[in-house]
Amino acid sequence: MNEPFKPGTKQYLFIESWMEANPMLIAGFTTKNGGHGSGNFESLNLGFHVNDKLEDVIANREIVGDNLSFPLNCWIGAEQTHEVRTVKVNSQDIGKGSADYSSSLKATDGLYTEEPGILLTLCFADCVPLYFYSSSSRHIGVAHAGWKGTVNGIAAEMIEKWQAEGVAARDIHAVIGPSICTDCYIVDDRVIQFVENRLEEMDEKPYNRISEGQYQLDLKRLNELILQKAGVPPGQIQVSRFCTSCDSDMFFSHRRDSGITGRMMSFIGWKED
Repeated sequence: MNEPFKPGTKQYLFIESWMEANPMLIAGFTTKNGGHGSGNFESLNLGFHVNDKLEDVIANREIVGDNLSFPLNCWIGAEQTHEVRTVKVNSQDIGKGSADYSSSLKATDGLYTEEPGILLTLCFADCVPLYFYSSSSRHIGVAHAGWKGTVNGIAAEMIEKWQAEGVAARDIHAVIGPSICTDCYIVDDRVIQFVENRLEEMDEKPYNRISEGQYQLDLKRLNELILQKAGVPPGQIQVSRFCTSCDSDMFFSHRRDSGITGRMMSFIGWKED
């Protein structure tokens, strides 16, 4: 399978196939490189909630906004609480969570819209970024899938929201972005039980037992299976091979960096005509 994310500059990876098919669409993921900061955040940290200097985070976000031709006042961000709440946003929401954490959409881990001039943004440091677009409508979306959001079905939640608005699952395309890989992600029996519950009636189990009560979990594959179960055709799901933990020259990693680290950002938006 081809890697869906292609380097733009050292700061960005773009979903090239989507953007080539939709010239007014921008969709991608930031790296940790090329920003302002000091100490643990001497790089392109875009997260407000990691004890970085506010002025540095805003400066980094302004760099991204300028480079993407999407000014900061057109961004929308979320509080991200590892749940499944998925919200449709519109022009009345722009600016929320763009320049401070307190104005972010509360307890929200999924965003979608049909309107141009809005950049949907979420922050990551190992969890799985999920991207969505419809080939039959203007629907685009992004979701944050840690293990809790994944086993509770945030990927399926987005599909169900869109189906309720008349978008068929067969018309939905999804990309699973850079996140921690199987080798780097060890979980316990409690997590695996949630995985089993989510994948009941499916034969494939996206984990390996490595010792008593310890498993390597493939979060990307788990989300892929959930999307397939929700009706998205397998040929319309692309999966990134980038690992946020292994690829230390490109990404922050919460696990690798023992929790003291910055955040990358997923982004997707329709440009205005």
